[in-house]
Amino acid sequence: MNNRFLHSVKNYLFPRPLGRGCHVVTGEGPLFCFILFFVCSCARMGNPDGGWYDETPPRVLSASPSDRGTNSKSKKVIINFDEFIKLENASEKVVISPPQHEQPEIKAAGKRIIIELKDTLKENTTYTVDFSDAITDNNEGNPLGNYTYSFSTGDQIDTLEVSGTVLAAENLEPVKGTLVGLYRLTETQLDGIANGMPVNAFDTVIFKNPFIRVARTDSRGKFVIRGIAPGSYRVVALNDMDDNFMYSQTAEAFAYNYDVIVPSCAPDMRQDTIWADTIHIRDIKQVPYTHFRPDNIVLRQFVKEQTDRFFLKVERKEANMFQIFFSGPSEMMPQIKGLNFDETDAFVVEYTPKLDTITYWIKDSVLIDNDTLRMDLTYEATDSLGHLVLQTDSAIEILSKQPHEKRMKQLKKEMEDWEKKIAKKRKRGEEVNDTIFPVKPLEPKYEVHQRMAPDQSIYITMPTPIHRIDTAAIHLYIKQDDKWYNDRFVLRQKQAENATPRHLELIAEWKDGAEYSFEIDTLAFEDIYGKKSHPYKAGIKVSTEDDFSSLFVKPYYPGGDTLDIVVQMLDRSEKVIKQALVVDGIAEFYYVKPGEYYLRAFIDTNGNGKWDTGNFEENLQPEEVYYYHEKVTCREKWDVTRDWNLLARPLDKQKPGEITKQKADKEKTIKQRNAERAREKGIRAPEAY
Repeated sequence: MNNRFLHSVKNYLFPRPLGRGCHVVTGEGPLFCFILFFVCSCARMGNPDGGWYDETPPRVLSASPSDRGTNSKSKKVIINFDEFIKLENASEKVVISPPQHEQPEIKAAGKRIIIELKDTLKENTTYTVDFSDAITDNNEGNPLGNYTYSFSTGDQIDTLEVSGTVLAAENLEPVKGTLVGLYRLTETQLDGIANGMPVNAFDTVIFKNPFIRVARTDSRGKFVIRGIAPGSYRVVALNDMDDNFMYSQTAEAFAYNYDVIVPSCAPDMRQDTIWADTIHIRDIKQVPYTHFRPDNIVLRQFVKEQTDRFFLKVERKEANMFQIFFSGPSEMMPQIKGLNFDETDAFVVEYTPKLDTITYWIKDSVLIDNDTLRMDLTYEATDSLGHLVLQTDSAIEILSKQPHEKRMKQLKKEMEDWEKKIAKKRKRGEEVNDTIFPVKPLEPKYEVHQRMAPDQSIYITMPTPIHRIDTAAIHLYIKQDDKWYNDRFVLRQKQAENATPRHLELIAEWKDGAEYSFEIDTLAFEDIYGKKSHPYKAGIKVSTEDDFSSLFVKPYYPGGDTLDIVVQMLDRSEKVIKQALVVDGIAEFYYVKPGEYYLRAFIDTNGNGKWDTGNFEENLQPEEVYYYHEKVTCREKWDVTRDWNLLARPLDKQKPGEITKQKADKEKTIKQRNAERAREKGIRAPEAY
């Protein structure tokens, strides 16, 4: 059936609106009935046993105010289509620019979309309504595509665009759903930039004014800001938690760069592929289009490290300890004054390096049995000027989540169960050695690899603070010539950022292929409550060098010869397996278990060996992160080398898809069901219906 004829029939039977809600139907008599019968028998829509499917996207017929119209004063917009349409996830996908402080009303009604703006219209301003891919036809779900409507309240409409990508600064994940906005630069600011004024000199603008143009990133982290007037701009990205379109909370993820954005456009050509079906290409055409620049902006979004300090909460999950949490760092330990107890020498205290989490282990059993501890707490807090000052919170009550009565009931039940067990043994005539209810032992957690790599250690974690360690009761034996000999080791506190004296590390000079026995005698460890450890034994086999691979990474940063570069080996979940500082141009990884790995590098600006976030107020960008674009396979006995130019690929094309967690949403396309039906029938499908 001729495709043009099908369109004619469709327009004849389903006329387009003329004027305000009017339709004209002129077909009457036998001809109309014949056409109706012919179409029903030849092209039954949506019927899998009938004719061709409708694969034509909805088409905009008209709009009021007119699309790209000028001097508009109406806050109500009506967009008319040639068929019934659906509007999906309007609150998430539809973005209006300039940003609207009062939520506009956007709804689909039959063959039209109605938008009612609540904010007062700004003079001489271009308004854009970006629908993204939210519009589809009602029956088949054919997408209109990325449709944008615009109008101007002045006598000209602004049509420039800029686009780019927002990535998470720490791991280059695409950031979905974050706002990207523009601030216009004044001549004074441009002069300041020319004279070396830092970016954060504009903080009063960013903190006190909303964006003038705005867009939202899609699932790939991509954004397009439309309707821009000629000029110079700054661009920022913001996870706008309070919907005020400006950076107003330090907890909001934020991104900025040092570039002055000057939008421009020029004619260009691109290739468009015409598909015959899902497999075959029908044609490749050269299509002229307007190329808007810049189109490669990359923003690295980060959350500023919390520096404002205030009291968050106190928790007592266990009867013998409680924790105090603060929002930010301090150099002064908080002071406790007990109101119903004597705080003098009452605790063993553990704390994080920034003193933002402090753990108090209660030493006195009488105090442990007190279900409510009351105290005054004096600590450093940030005042309204941003300075740390002393503050006292009075009569804080700390309630145990395990009350004494409940713990006594549990202990009574355990004793009764033990007594029943002993009674059963006696009834069976078994010998009973334990006539006193046993005290629970200290139960350290031992992290011992039965198959040890030469560069690994044994880790021991105590559940409670240690009172005594008998190193003579800790043994490491090595097997040589079928005999066991004492081997040397070092026992020390684990070297990690938040490790406490309860976290121990045993270091030994493991020999390739050797067998070891790690043994703990009774009473080797005792905690502050008098609990003692039981014996423990573990056999260890040290792997040989032939069981491993070696990886040598040579990262290159153009012009950055003096930079400290840290390279990390990652598994598929992005867990750091090994980390090495680049020395003399090489990051060396030995004793690598065979497998597949990924590489990440960061520029360690402050030399602390870990990635650090940014701070806009201090004009501090987050430390730069890069990914090697493909996985690295390591095999036994292999030495693997990778040369890596960190800047060879754009940031948004570096991270391998296998470990990218933010996957792109499935693109809405016409389903091409007519092509499938044509193959089934052995005939040629119409180009469109």
